[in-house]
Amino acid sequence: MENQGIEFISLQFTDIFGVMKSTSIMVDELEKAFAGRLMFDGSSIDGFARIEESDQCIVPDPATFAVMPWRPREEGVARMICDVYRPNGQPFEGCPRYILKQAIKKAANMGYILNLGPEGEFFLFRTDEKGQPTFEIHDTAGYFDLAPTDMGEDARRNIILTLKKMGLKIEASHHEVAPGQHEIDFKYDDALKTADNWVTFRDVVKNIARQFELYATFMPKPFSGENGSAMHCNQSLFRDGKNIFYDETQPDQLSETALYYIGGLLHHARGMAAVTNPIINSYKRLKPGYEAPVHIAWSTLNRSTLIRIPAARGEATRVELRNPDPTANPYLAFAVMLTAGLKGIEDRIMPPPPVNGNLFETYKDNKCKREVLFPRDLQEAIDEMKKDELVRETLGDHVFYSFIDAKQKEWDSYAETVHNWEIQRYLKKY
Repeated sequence: MENQGIEFISLQFTDIFGVMKSTSIMVDELEKAFAGRLMFDGSSIDGFARIEESDQCIVPDPATFAVMPWRPREEGVARMICDVYRPNGQPFEGCPRYILKQAIKKAANMGYILNLGPEGEFFLFRTDEKGQPTFEIHDTAGYFDLAPTDMGEDARRNIILTLKKMGLKIEASHHEVAPGQHEIDFKYDDALKTADNWVTFRDVVKNIARQFELYATFMPKPFSGENGSAMHCNQSLFRDGKNIFYDETQPDQLSETALYYIGGLLHHARGMAAVTNPIINSYKRLKPGYEAPVHIAWSTLNRSTLIRIPAARGEATRVELRNPDPTANPYLAFAVMLTAGLKGIEDRIMPPPPVNGNLFETYKDNKCKREVLFPRDLQEAIDEMKKDELVRETLGDHVFYSFIDAKQKEWDSYAETVHNWEIQRYLKKY
């Protein structure tokens, strides 16, 4: 910090819904923060603490130190991501980062390291003279289009350069299928670092977009009739530096462990849905015909299933879970994914045979049973989450019940609201 002229440090963490929170301190206060003496009011953070037990503290993780390049250089600003503790020095069980650490610890006890590589999709909108987002999309480009059709190319390039300065490794970027939609793909890393990188990614995207007088949104489905934004999660287990999902002697070169892991993900997909797809708008993306899964199935060939196995093999063998979207809290989403996969390994849950046909056609013909469909809306996801003991154990009672309570209120508010669609369809008809 002295070498780089850092004066301010942004200490960051997320609430249980993945919303970033932050407080800034001067460099000379850092020793106090490391010692766990930087207190805050936990009752003011969604899902954290009740008013009578509100004192909590944040402790920065020095491994997450990064300079924030878009801040003024003459009074440099850096950030660190924090863990939340109770005043007695015990980890706070409602801290999302702690929950992921516990899942990682379970994997380590079984001899595994989870590596994750998410795909980050977002939309860019124009802003008005006050800097507020309008509903005017930034361009009309399509999949893999170039500038000048892709008008977001400069902003996207600046985002990538900023992420690189902050230590993230980016594999690829391009314009996505929908107008104004963009994708940036991460190089895989261990689950905790990837979750930290994801919250960094969302923060950088929004800040750099603002510099271009744009507004970036991670809302999954801002437009009817267009593809939505996903957070496809490419995951693999490593042991002793080797990818144990790969077995050249087996069909499709997938190991038995990989199949069990897939089985666990499929078995708990409905119970995890409210965590991986946490808002009402999430389920408007998950419709046939938009490369978003609606069936709890897996495939080595097509993108209509919940899980796809990309073609690469060897050390690049991986399981792509396609339903999560970028509104998910990455710490909680990665934790439930990992424990579901580990449960599949523990219980030797063999998945059904892969489905390599277009399942969207099956869906249109109403030939599939309800239990093989992903939840249709947030209420169904909440109901499934309540029944999944593994999700409750992974999140802990504090987060599990706080999350359900908040999401139920969100659904009830939506269900009780009269929407413009209803007015347009019914007012003059009845």
